[in-house]
Amino acid sequence: MELLKQRILQDGKVLDGNILKVDSFINHQIDPKLAFEIGKEFHRIFQDTEIDKILTIETSGIAFALCAGYYFNLPVVFAKKQAGRNMSCDVYKGKVYSFTKETEYTISVAHQFLSPGERLLLIDDFLANGQAIMGLMDIAKQAKATVSGVGIVIEKGFQPGSTLLRDLGVRLESLVVIESFKDKKIIFREALK
Repeated sequence: MELLKQRILQDGKVLDGNILKVDSFINHQIDPKLAFEIGKEFHRIFQDTEIDKILTIETSGIAFALCAGYYFNLPVVFAKKQAGRNMSCDVYKGKVYSFTKETEYTISVAHQFLSPGERLLLIDDFLANGQAIMGLMDIAKQAKATVSGVGIVIEKGFQPGSTLLRDLGVRLESLVVIESFKDKKIIFREALK
């Protein structure tokens, strides 16, 4: 997605530890026009896929899942990282290790929002080690739902997440794939022709 690549080059910053800072337009402050273009692109990519719901994880995945949900005209469910007092006790739970925050946390989705046999599109902002998506896949499995595909805004192709998911037979579609960070510069993977 050329628009996204250009924005990453313009406003993204490479930090130590292979961290890409895109908080001015992706995951702290969100550019709504870009978010809707991302949602539209996910719709274009997955439009021929049978999907009943979109599942994401709070917080950074919500905006892009919501924009995709708008184009698909489908409900969006997000796994919560902290259960509030108003959340049902009947929940599916998964464990996720955050590469950026260097901590493990439990995510949960109330039973009422996922049903057996539902076909899910999982969407998230980043794919590095694949732990967030694996946690969502665990929840889908508990709900006896099917993962029809995974949409990622930015994939770090030099980390193991994409290989892990593809080895499991998951249909993975990333809007941009970063091949490497070289001397604090962002190198994108070229699309296969």
